[in-house]
Amino acid sequence: MLGTDRRVFTLAFARMADAVSNSFLIIVLPIYIASGGVGIEGLVGREIAGFALGEQFLIGLVLSLFGFLNSFGQPFSGRLSDRTGKRRVYIVLGLAILAVASAAYPFVEGYGGILVVRAFQGLGAAFTIPCSVALVNEYAGVDSQRGGNFGVFNTFRLIGFGFGPIVAGIVIAGGFGRGGVAEYAIAGVSLSGFEAAFAIAVLGALISIVLVTVFIRDSETTEAAAGDLSVAVFDRESSKLFDPVFVLGIGTFFMAVTIALFATLEGPLRAKLDESTFLFGVQFASVVIANVVLQVPIGNASDIYGRRPFLVAGFALLIPTVFVQGIIASPFVMIAARLLQGVAVALVFAPALALAGDLAGDRESGTTLSALTMAFGLGVAVGPLASGFLYNIGSVSTPFTFGAVLAALAFVLTYSQVEDSLSKPETSPEGTPQD
Repeated sequence: MLGTDRRVFTLAFARMADAVSNSFLIIVLPIYIASGGVGIEGLVGREIAGFALGEQFLIGLVLSLFGFLNSFGQPFSGRLSDRTGKRRVYIVLGLAILAVASAAYPFVEGYGGILVVRAFQGLGAAFTIPCSVALVNEYAGVDSQRGGNFGVFNTFRLIGFGFGPIVAGIVIAGGFGRGGVAEYAIAGVSLSGFEAAFAIAVLGALISIVLVTVFIRDSETTEAAAGDLSVAVFDRESSKLFDPVFVLGIGTFFMAVTIALFATLEGPLRAKLDESTFLFGVQFASVVIANVVLQVPIGNASDIYGRRPFLVAGFALLIPTVFVQGIIASPFVMIAARLLQGVAVALVFAPALALAGDLAGDRESGTTLSALTMAFGLGVAVGPLASGFLYNIGSVSTPFTFGAVLAALAFVLTYSQVEDSLSKPETSPEGTPQD
């Protein structure tokens, strides 16, 4: 951490503030919709092509829409930033869009309006995420620092993403363990717990705008040329079948789906485990807490020992830790399972970005890394939607069984198709490293 570029720290703090605002909404929006803040009475039970719309599915659609537009927009914004040689202006633009959209929620009453606002947020994130990650990659300078840089960046971003839901639960309820929605009086203005949560989301985006505007400049190594917009599917340079960046993208997508399955099931899980909104927020955040602790050491270790061992171990651990969440009956055992899932995610996250960054270099970092950030965003989008659908046709365990199968596929693909991008240091016969 001590050797990390100060600009990476600044970007990390900016993303942390932004992540707090976004993660607030993952907890706030399901409660807001279910509480009657958004009229969905006429939609629940309606059949479309033989499928009856349920409340969990409608909530999942709202959460997923952000990820869909965010993901599909990232390759275009990443390539645009490569071609123009500009990152900062697109980061600020995206943050401004996020702030405006967060401020709009209290003024929207219909379900269609909520979908529009959520879509607008997704477009904002599509500018912010790939350009931030590309700058982190370029600030690394050399491959031997890339894993550590991504570890630091992900740590702070995940602090915001993980602790945002806990704070959101406290803000809405007005304290730990309280029921109902709180009321606040600030400077003579009365705010509900929901309005206060939306205001904090706006504040997080504004803090990020200030940090990026004042302290961040585009990297001197960014070149005004981009590679192909698409990532190759098949590998033409080795004996492997699939391109390694494509496989990393598929694995990242599957991993993100397993993370996002949880949010849509807040109601059923709270009923099954007999727990409060606050405790559910702790469970949701447990995946992120483990990442906060482990991202930097794992990122640094991948700079020394290579990326592949951590990727393989992470996907192997992801399989059982996702599956058991569907059969757990204790809220505290659920926290333990979510923490272990967080360990698995930490083993994959920074090494995957670092490996893709090794392959991309500086010239096409926006385009190449957007394949992984797009995959993660798409997984976060598909996860809630798949979770709501699978719960409607099965039970609370069905989505987690599905997630375990995806984790197993990611393990097989990574083990068979991904080679390391860093060569291990050579050793002398006595076992000492040679220059």
